[in-house]
Amino acid sequence: MFTITNETINHAIDYILEHINEDLSVDDVAAHCHFSKYHFNRMFKAETGESIYAFMKRLKLEQSAFRLKIEPKRTITDIGYEFGYSPSNYSWMFRQRYQTNPVNFRRNSYQATICHPFYHNTFSRMESFAECNQKITVKTLPDYYVVYERRIGSYRHLSKQWCDFIEKYREFVTDKTQFFERTFDDPAITDKDGCLYDICMSVDKNAPFENTCTIEGGKCAVYSYKGLGKHIYAAYQTIFTVWLPQTPYELDNRSGFDIYHKVDGESGYMELDICLPLK
Repeated sequence: MFTITNETINHAIDYILEHINEDLSVDDVAAHCHFSKYHFNRMFKAETGESIYAFMKRLKLEQSAFRLKIEPKRTITDIGYEFGYSPSNYSWMFRQRYQTNPVNFRRNSYQATICHPFYHNTFSRMESFAECNQKITVKTLPDYYVVYERRIGSYRHLSKQWCDFIEKYREFVTDKTQFFERTFDDPAITDKDGCLYDICMSVDKNAPFENTCTIEGGKCAVYSYKGLGKHIYAAYQTIFTVWLPQTPYELDNRSGFDIYHKVDGESGYMELDICLPLK
């Protein structure tokens, strides 16, 4: 588990995410942050556990796999090209990472019953399109100004991380405070110990923190979730593999986020909105 406290590194990660489907180099990232390549690479690895190059290489492949999953009508060649791969190189790289080729990966993306990657022996049923569609509203959301803490690791310890986070910023919590989790990858694709996510809460723009950012709203598919926390993963997979492919909507490159409304720590019951940005 890595908690990334260096805001320059966080800005570098944001920059990489924004340009992941472009021909981005280590020099480009270091120059964006006004550091020499060698010095900045050492800083980056100390905070994230990976070099800048390894981080970008991994994200490119994971993002391409995600697009294979949610955009079944696009050709594999087109998706590979989007992330800088030739057809032969893409197939080889993909097999090295996932032990299967892109064709089989796409074919096997949907599973009626899902085993949770973080909670062993927890299985969830995928919803039908009709069931999922009843819970989704397409709406325009505002931007949210938040204080955040970024982590790379498993979601398994999220409950304790939230408790520590709320305690740390308790004096800034008001009746109007909203709590968010911002997600950057799909745990069905990213290694369970390598997930990148932010835990956040809304604050006034005058709040005395360096670790603040704006969560972009805009047009989003908003899924109203009510249930146990351990089944949220299945809700996400239903949206990705059942709902999206049967609608005219496409996800854009903004990060998705959850807005928490109710959490019962004892029972694990939660009410939240899963917000996925649309083009």
